Parts: sequence; C-alpha cells; structure tokens
Amino acid sequence: MGFELFIGRRYLRARRKQGFISLISILSTAGVTVGVMALIVVIAVMAGAQSEFRSRILGIDSHAILMRYGGEITNYRSLIDQVLEVDGVRSARPFIYSQSMLRSASGASGAILKGIDPPTQTELAVDGLGEALQKLYPDQQKVVAKNGAMPIVLGKELGRKLGVVEGDTVYLISFRGMVSPIGHVPSMKRFRVVGFFASGMYQFDEAYAFVRLTDAQQMLKLGDAVSGIEIRVRDIYQADKVAERIKNKLGFPYWTKDWMQMNANLFFALKLEKTAMFVILTLIVLVAAFNIASTLIMMVMKKTKDIAILKAMGATDGSIMRIFVIKGMVIGGFGTLLGVVLGIGICFILKHYPFIKLPGDIYYFTTLPVQLQVFDVLTIAVAAIGICFLATLYPARQAARLNPVDAIRYG
Repeated sequence: MGFELFIGRRYLRARRKQGFISLISILSTAGVTVGVMALIVVIAVMAGAQSEFRSRILGIDSHAILMRYGGEITNYRSLIDQVLEVDGVRSARPFIYSQSMLRSASGASGAILKGIDPPTQTELAVDGLGEALQKLYPDQQKVVAKNGAMPIVLGKELGRKLGVVEGDTVYLISFRGMVSPIGHVPSMKRFRVVGFFASGMYQFDEAYAFVRLTDAQQMLKLGDAVSGIEIRVRDIYQADKVAERIKNKLGFPYWTKDWMQMNANLFFALKLEKTAMFVILTLIVLVAAFNIASTLIMMVMKKTKDIAILKAMGATDGSIMRIFVIKGMVIGGFGTLLGVVLGIGICFILKHYPFIKLPGDIYYFTTLPVQLQVFDVLTIAVAAIGICFLATLYPARQAARLNPVDAIRYG
C-alpha cells in the first residue's frame, strides 16, 4: 500500500491548473463535516428528549402495574408479599385510580383521582412532584382532616383551570356513588388543596389529583379494596420481563402491564422521529459524497496519461483503484472526523451552557436536553464513512479499466 498511498497523497495536492478540483474537494469535505455535525447534535437532542420524557413519566407512573379482571383487589396485602418474591422487583404498593369531577367556587373540571400510600423515594426525587406529594403525608403518619376537609394535591394546570390556590376548598365528585331508593346518587366530599405539582408533562399536570389511599377508599366506597398494585423494578428496561413473571406466577384473574406498553405511542413516535431525522440529515452527507465522486471523476480525466504510464510500469487494476479510493476516503474521513469533533463540542456546550431557552408553557422542558450516546456517534461516523467509500468505487473502477495504449494515444 506504500506506493498507492504515496500517489494518492500527491494527487491531493492539486497544482494551480487543478485548483477547481481542489475547490470541489474542500466543498466535499465541508459537506461531510456539516452533515455529520448536524446528525450528532440532532440525534443527541432527540435522545435527551426521550430520556427526559422517560424520567418524567416514570416519576409519576410506576414501572408496571398489577390489576384484576372484573374489579378491585381485596387481598392486596398478600399479593404484595408474593410480588416482592419475584426476581427483579424492588418495591410494590397499592393504589386507587378513578375518573372523577372536581368543583371549586370558580370552575369545574374532570380529573384522574389517584390514591396513594406515602410517596416513594423515586417520587420524592422528581422535581416539582415529590415536595407536593409529601404534603399529603407530612410526617409519614396519618393526617387528621382539617375542618372536615381531607388533603388533596392537584396538577398545576388543573389548579389553574379550577382557579384555586393553596388552602382553598374543592369538592370531589365520584360517579361511583351510592345506590339509593331513588336511584344512583354520586357521592361528594370536600377536600383542602395542600399543594400543586408540575411534572413538566402537560397531560399529567392538567388531569391528575393525588389523595391519600384511605381517603380515596372512603370517597369511592371501596372498603379495604384497591384498584391495583404499583410495581417498581430494579432495571426499567427489564420491566416487561418482570411483569410477565408476575403474571405467570399469580395467574388468572390477574394481569400486568409495564411502562413501555402504557406509553407505547409516545415512545414509538419519538423513535420514529429520531429515525426520520437520521435519514433526512444523512442526505447532506449523501450530497457531499456525490461531490467526492465528481472530484474523482474529474481527477481521472485529468490523470489519464498518468494512469496509462503507471499501468505500463506494471501497476495492476487493483492498485489504480486503491489510489483513487484512498483519495476519496481521505476527503470523507477528514470531513467525518471534523464533523464528529464539532458535533461533540456543540453538544458539550449545549449541555453545560444552556443558553437556548424554551418557553415552559409550550414545551416540556425549558432548555434543550442533550444526551450524547457513544453508539449513536459511532453509527453516524460509520454511516458517513460508508457513504463516502461507496462514492469512490465508480470513478476508481473507471480509472482501473483504462486501456494504457488508448489513454496515451487520446489522453
């Protein structure tokens, strides 16, 4: 390869009369650089968004849920003991989940009522959520209702729709209600707003209302029953397998669902968008690869006599091909390397110096989330090098097929 490298390096240094070819080489390098840089930055931002969504969702929702066909679970304490025996389970606790209506002095709105035991450490660690939920159980003990009103924590957007502030009273209306001689009568209880949470997910903030488990049981006339059991696992990416093991152990009439199934539409959309952006931005590299091919084709036309002389001196077709492949790969490789360095540098700046601000009332986050993954960077770099390599094959093959006699005679 020493001789091919030597010739290829000489061809990269275009003389004055080949300045146009040199300009196209520079533009090709710039095109590859821009394409790789844009791919790394965009994919890192989308990976960061996916990670941000996942952490926010799992801050409120559990990793998996266990529920029963046909109604509530009454023997939940013994079920929790069995669930905790399953390999991979970190914790389990009962919950109540119900559609309801909230009414205040200035408005009304539908809401998703969730009754919980004292918040877990995972929930307490979620910004905007843990502090609010802790107000339901300020000392981790049962709280006596104040002035007959039980505590409730509302999503920020839900509180805005109801027009309430901390300390106000709201009425929770359950459509389960009671059956009386005159028909089905919804039950209504008074609650005192003790806090608001802002999870950063609009669909949670405008719909969820948290109360204590015992208050939800009393409100919904459930006795000692619950809607289901929330399960947290040690490895969130193994949640589906752990949920399957729990279902197989308990059998019918119990069923399980993991967080990936509960949020399948969101994560599928993010994955599809990430793939689409990868394909679209790869077209930039593809255009630069066409420039590389054009450069090599013009170089072959300019170096016809040189190729003929090299062949006459004993150079094989493979050697001629390698000369032009090396030239093209140097252009593509340098552009890819420069693009990777610039892309990683921009990601580092965006992550540590978040100068791009986003309106929090429109987007889920106020700054661009950036998560640079080694696999993504390697995939982008390999894809760029591969495209550049393919672009060199046709002109290199044409150079190798030149007949030395014809090249000298007509060159």
